[in-house]
Amino acid sequence: QLQLVESGGGLVQAGDSLRVSCAASGRTFSISGMGWFRQAPGKEREFVAAINWSGASTYYADSVKGRFTISRDNAKNTVYLEMNSLKPEDTAVYYCAANRGPMASNRGYDYWGQGTQVTVSS
Repeated sequence: QLQLVESGGGLVQAGDSLRVSCAASGRTFSISGMGWFRQAPGKEREFVAAINWSGASTYYADSVKGRFTISRDNAKNTVYLEMNSLKPEDTAVYYCAANRGPMASNRGYDYWGQGTQVTVSS
């Protein structure tokens, strides 16, 4: 069982940077692939980025590739999403999720956080 708590969301301007964090509790964090998803108003939740259990492998949605970076610190049970060159279309609730397996993937997530709001003004 994993509990996930996101933090670090906020209101920024287009072109700014922001880092969101996800703190996990539970003994399986260090062997779980982790991911970030987002959901904008009126839209379905979409995959953003994923990282494997060790941090050696990452996977990004095309819409954020080159602007966002996912990382993790297993000693701190925390996964991060660094977001650069933010655009108004990045506005959404960002969710952290833990995969049932160790790989970086856009599917197979069993545990979810409550989300953190990121708003990008133009």
